[in-house]
Amino acid sequence: MIHTLSHRVRLSAIGRRAGYTVVFGLVVVYGVVALRGPRGIPALLDKRREIQQLQEQNAATAAEIERRKDRIQRLEHSGAEQEMEIRKQLKLLRPGETTFILPEAPKDTQAAPAPQPQP
Repeated sequence: MIHTLSHRVRLSAIGRRAGYTVVFGLVVVYGVVALRGPRGIPALLDKRREIQQLQEQNAATAAEIERRKDRIQRLEHSGAEQEMEIRKQLKLLRPGETTFILPEAPKDTQAAPAPQPQP
């Protein structure tokens, strides 16, 4: 009977060890699938890139808002700035002033040379 009891203890220990090994293996497989899947590390990296882009965009927008606030302050407190803005928007000239209107520069499109006829 003692022999049978020690045999059962060994089988029980082996079964327990095998069970732990199987559970550990399943956890590892689940972890690998979860990390490599569509919601895993690649998605995390994409989200970090998106967050970085949005932070840069927010910083640029904040800087633009600050520039506009400064411009508003200058327009509110400077008569010369006000006059210049009014003249620019209404295209007004003082007596004796001359405005030069220049043609727009051609775009940087390089035209392909026309093929020359062969004799």
